[in-house]
Formats: sequence, structure tokens, C-alpha cells
Amino acid sequence: MAPLNNVLSIFVPMISLALAKELPVNMALKKEIYETGAVHEQIMATKHQIWSQLADQGVFDSSQYKSFDEETDFIPCQDGLVTLVPDDPVNTFRCHNLDLFDFKPHVQLGNSSGRGAGSWGWTSPGGREFVAIGQQDGTAFAEVSSRGKLIYLGRLPQYGEAPPSMWREIKGYKSYILIGSEAVDHGVQIFDLSKLLDVDPSSPVVFDSVKDLTGFWGEGLPLGRSHNVVTNEELNYGVATGFQPRDGPLKAGLIFFDLSDPSNPKTLGGTGEDGYVHDAQCIVYRGPDKKYDGKDICYGYDEDSLTIFDVSDKENIKVISNTSYEGFAYTHQGWVLDPEWQQYLITDDEYDEFNKTGIGAEGYPISYIWDISSLEAPKQTGHYKGLRKGIDHNQYVKDGFTYQSNYGLGLSILDLRSVPSDPSGKGIKEVAYFDTHPEDDHIPGGGNVTFTGSWSNYPFFPSGFIVINTMDRGAFVVKRSVQD
Repeated sequence: MAPLNNVLSIFVPMISLALAKELPVNMALKKEIYETGAVHEQIMATKHQIWSQLADQGVFDSSQYKSFDEETDFIPCQDGLVTLVPDDPVNTFRCHNLDLFDFKPHVQLGNSSGRGAGSWGWTSPGGREFVAIGQQDGTAFAEVSSRGKLIYLGRLPQYGEAPPSMWREIKGYKSYILIGSEAVDHGVQIFDLSKLLDVDPSSPVVFDSVKDLTGFWGEGLPLGRSHNVVTNEELNYGVATGFQPRDGPLKAGLIFFDLSDPSNPKTLGGTGEDGYVHDAQCIVYRGPDKKYDGKDICYGYDEDSLTIFDVSDKENIKVISNTSYEGFAYTHQGWVLDPEWQQYLITDDEYDEFNKTGIGAEGYPISYIWDISSLEAPKQTGHYKGLRKGIDHNQYVKDGFTYQSNYGLGLSILDLRSVPSDPSGKGIKEVAYFDTHPEDDHIPGGGNVTFTGSWSNYPFFPSGFIVINTMDRGAFVVKRSVQD
């Protein structure tokens, strides 16, 4: 298989740009290498090749990583380092303004392969905090104690008999979590986390992947693979994105299902008008564009574009706008800055750094800023370039800060509160970070531009604890040393 940059270089100028800007979607490019799935398939093949090499090197043997001493309250970030094991560079982590409260390798979280993926959390009505930790062979469950300790409670194995997949994404809906996977016939598992309230930590429970589900969506649908899952709690529905096959009637776009009764999720409709949708955020629109006030809107991250959908009528979904940008390689994920006033949105491109494309050519993660005051004509107003080399992956915005899982760089927290007054991004500042992958700290620029390290994080616990799920080690619990 040809390297991805050979495919993209035919179409995308590989130059360093002072400032990216929005562009019309290149329809010839879209048809040639995005709609066919060529780009996505080659990215996945690249990752598999890298992960195979890491496996040969023993990186995924999580038993080698030192777990946190449970008697220690926390290890502060001092002089830019958290030292889990003295004089051991593999267990010494670069940091700023994030203290370490716990770390458990995947093997201590019931995982056989030592490989992690997505994650999500839930806070019970009584204030207890729980996290679902996606892994290659299923999902681990833990409580985050008041001391910031991960208390392992059990796991939910992967659905079905197909070979496991590294891709496992999770989102929350009330007390439930929805788990999707690229594994064939996996569908979407719906599991009630309130089952964990009475689990005795001394006897972790391995739940049945079918019998212990509240519900399951995807029965009878071809392939049953989804790249991601999305929920809209306000309007009581879930969404499968990138639900294969690409040549099906919905072209792996958005497929909606009702969650009013999680035990009986019913398909509502979908769209393949813009082809494959890699990830999305679906929320009721509240913002300056009065034409769409109160509408059900999905912001789609569609490989080559930011695509905004009006999904108010699930059987008649409309594309409001479809906008690309200079230097794109693979539009991956994004989040609105404020769900109560949707004027700005931040996105990332998973392949611009690796592929040396556009303003990501130097290998520093790029956060793209969009003014969405007009949903029909979004504007790419600026960007923020990370301080250390690496690749951006999943990010979530809370109270004006974005929490970015940037693969080998770990967790980076950026202050976005300046964006409404200066949408160029010049006022954005990194206020905290925790590098979960010290093996590449010696590399010039501060990190390796490759696919290992932090896949996801969950920053929404009221306690302020943040759980970072990594692909190669396990799960970390960190907390801000200083709150702004």
C-alpha cells in the first residue's frame, strides 16, 4: 500500500502556511480519495503498522509499567516533572500544573492486550464518579474515589465473535454509556453504569456482553462497524458515525437512533449526503444565527471538511454548509466553545502533522478556530500551534478550556477564553499539560509525531479529576494544581 502522503500530495500542496483559511471543498479530491475510503484505509493501515512494531518492542505489555502507590495521596508536579519511580525515565513524566493522583496499567484494569482507546464518565445522583475505559477487548469500569484513586469494578467484554478492534469509542447518556467499535458486527452496546453502584471492589464483575446490556443497536445492519458514537441528551437520541459500509445507502454518514427507551433503541433515520462522517457533536442550536435558533444541529468532522447538518427531521436531513481549509489532511474531531452560545468552534486535523501538510508541516499540533456565527458560511479565523511536537486526537471543551489528548504528548489544556475577543488564536495559552509517554522526550521538539500515547480523556467530573486513557500503558488520574 502506498504511503498516504503519496496519495495526498497529488492533490494537497505540502507547504507551510502562515495562516490557514476556509476553502470550498475540492469535490474532485473528495470523490477520488475520500469518498472511496482510500485515505481512511491508509491511515488505519499506517496505525496498524506502527502498533505492530510497538507490539514487537513489547510496548503494549502494560505489566511492565509501575502502578501508583495507593498509600500516596498524590505526586505533585515539581520543577516540570512528576516522578513515579525515582531515577527511572520511563516512569518520570513531564508536566505543568497537573498533579498525578493515580495510575493503573491496563493489565490491572482487566485487559489482556494492554491497549486502550476511548473513555467517558458518569457522576451518580449521590456524587460518586465512575469512568468507562475503552480497551481493545472491551470496556473496563472504575470508580474515581474522593482521593482520586481508580477503584476497578469490572468490565464489559466486546460484543460479538469478530476479532477485537483497537477502535472503541464511548459517550454518555444519563446513567448509560454507549460503546461503539470498528469490530465487525459490534453495533452499539448500551450499558447502565448504575449497575456499578453496588459492586464490591473486592469482587470485580465481568458482565455478560449481551445479557447485561440494557439495550443494543445495530442488529441486522450490514457490517455493524461504527467509528464513533455521539449522544444528544436533551433530545434523547444517539448517533453512529462512520457506520460502515461506505457503499451502503447512508455511505457511512450519520445514523440516528431513539434513546427514549434505552432498552429498545429504534432507528430514526440518517444521511449520507456528505459521505463518511468521522466524528460529530450534535446539540440544540443556540447562537447568533437566528435562522437556526432551536434547531437540532450536528457539527460533522468529515475527513476533508467541517460539515454542518440540520438534523431536526431525521428522515429529511439537510447539509447547511460544507467547508474545507488550507492544509487539510484529515479533519478529525472538534467541539463548540460554548454550547449555550455557539459562535466559535475548535477542530483538529489528525494527519496534517504526520503528513507534513500546511501549518502542521513542522509537526506541532494545530487547533483550528472557526467562527460559526453563520452556519451557512463558517469562517476559519485562526489557529493555535502546540508547544511540543506530536499529533492531536480527541478534545473536549469545558468552561472555556479545551482538554486535548494529543497522542504521545499526553494531555494538554488550552485556555480558549480569549477567542471571542480575538478569534485569531493569538491569545490562546497552554495552562497545563501531562505527558503520558516519556519514551520520546529526548526527541528534538519535545515529542514523536506518531500514533501512540493518549487516545482520550474525560474532564467533566465535578471534583476536577481528569482521567486520561492511553493506548500503550493504562489510565492516569490527574488534577489541576492551580485553577484559573
